[in-house]
Amino acid sequence: MKHERILLAGSDASALALRDLITAAGYEFSAATTQEEGLRMAQEGGVDVFLVEAEAADLHCCGALVGVKTMPLGSRPRLILLTGGAAADRARGLDLGADDVLSANWDPTELLARLRAQLREKREIAALEEKMRISEQGRELANTAFQALAVTEKMTRDAFSLGRVLKIGVSSLIVLALLVTGIFLLYSRRADKETRRTYSVIAQLERGLRTQEQILKDAQQARQDLKQSDVTQQKEQLQQQSEALRQKLSSAPHGEVSDIQKQLNETTSRLQRIEGQSVAAEGVIRSYAPSVCLLHVSVALLDKNSGKRLRYGTINPDGTPLKDSDGNVIYTLDGRGPEVRSDFFGTGFIVGQGKILTNHHVAQPWWKNDELAGAMKQGLQPVIAEMAAYFPGSKIRIPLEISQISEEADLALMHGDLSELNRPILKIDSRKEAAISGQSLMSLGYATGLSAILARADEDVVKDILKVSDGDPTIIIDEVAKRNLIRPLVTQGHIGDVLADRIVYDAQTTSGGSGGPLINQEGQVIGVTFAVVRDFGGSNFGVPIRFAQPLLNH
Repeated sequence: MKHERILLAGSDASALALRDLITAAGYEFSAATTQEEGLRMAQEGGVDVFLVEAEAADLHCCGALVGVKTMPLGSRPRLILLTGGAAADRARGLDLGADDVLSANWDPTELLARLRAQLREKREIAALEEKMRISEQGRELANTAFQALAVTEKMTRDAFSLGRVLKIGVSSLIVLALLVTGIFLLYSRRADKETRRTYSVIAQLERGLRTQEQILKDAQQARQDLKQSDVTQQKEQLQQQSEALRQKLSSAPHGEVSDIQKQLNETTSRLQRIEGQSVAAEGVIRSYAPSVCLLHVSVALLDKNSGKRLRYGTINPDGTPLKDSDGNVIYTLDGRGPEVRSDFFGTGFIVGQGKILTNHHVAQPWWKNDELAGAMKQGLQPVIAEMAAYFPGSKIRIPLEISQISEEADLALMHGDLSELNRPILKIDSRKEAAISGQSLMSLGYATGLSAILARADEDVVKDILKVSDGDPTIIIDEVAKRNLIRPLVTQGHIGDVLADRIVYDAQTTSGGSGGPLINQEGQVIGVTFAVVRDFGGSNFGVPIRFAQPLLNH
């Protein structure tokens, strides 16, 4: 988390030119107007690279070169001379003891590269010094142990009667010393392991900062998935298949007519069923979709000890977090960098005046979430940074708060100001016999969240949105709402089984569809989607709506 410090001894013009360049690269920058002042600042400590402006004629009497050489190796900064452009002058500076020499008309990219090279060498020297210090401590410990053993042997020879007691005491001392050394090494390795694990946990949660290329790629993949499950495309395929079978039937040999006719009847039946379902789906979309909203929950990470939120050290011009020389993202609990956030999407629907019903794991994404549970073990507490609802046909972003959490099922009630929307409240059937095995139903929701919404938009529109938002999920959703692109997906299926605490059904859905309503043929909500078993169609789960009754009656 410590920023490396660069010190310049030179003119005001050079300081002005270097300050923005070096601080933008994530380093601290200080400046001195004279070499004497800069040397004094370097000797006070905390300087990693010392940049010195010097004329070629004055290199032989450069006070900074002499002063830095006299400093202890551990605290000595790396010294880079900024001098004339002649090769002979640069070679002379190196011969006099500078670590690197750069022409006065330096290139910004080259300067930063040389800074990084010197910082790497300084880190390596520091690491070697640390290893030498530990080795020296180990040598001293071993020397002490050998001296103790020698004294013990001498005392044993001088006082044989006390030999046994002394041997036991010295042996205990040696064992204790070895035990302490072992505990120290074990703790060091464990601390290093925990640090790497913390980086891994945080990296898994970084969904708030994504590049435009990643978001566009996700949208393109979702567009392909939607094409495969699109009802219109399925109808076209079945119509083409039916026409091909009719042509084949007219010229088929007598022995194949029966099989072809059977295939034609099955294709026609599937086509009629899909057409009937499409009509029903259109009615559901008109009546119920306006009351089904997209939920956006943004989670930040809070340090349990200090109460401060975890932030990125700084952000590169391309929008990616700055990393250190080892490839680790730089995090901090201070500074002004953007917060480390994880963005989650789900579905909710209106069940009363200002009331929205959804899942517990949507309202509090860390509930039964292994990734966020890992962050909590590292001393980071997930907290809700933002929570909002977006409804079809509305450009309004509605802030939400959690009202109640169910103690029986994966359900949560949220509230917000819905007075300007004038949307209908969905009717519910909370009877135990509301869900019947084999009954058809429809599922409404925002499966795959933001990716599916962008997938249904024109690709040029998507690129414009990403250009405006710069990859920020909150801005992306606001832009999507302004363009009236928010509308839920409607899928159809049948109830496979009804258990005491869940409804098993086969209507297609996926992550992001959680919290969406399950509607029967009478247009009543009988359940709420809460889980999806991937790679196994026909086993999506819904919470029976009767479990929401205590929340609604409160």
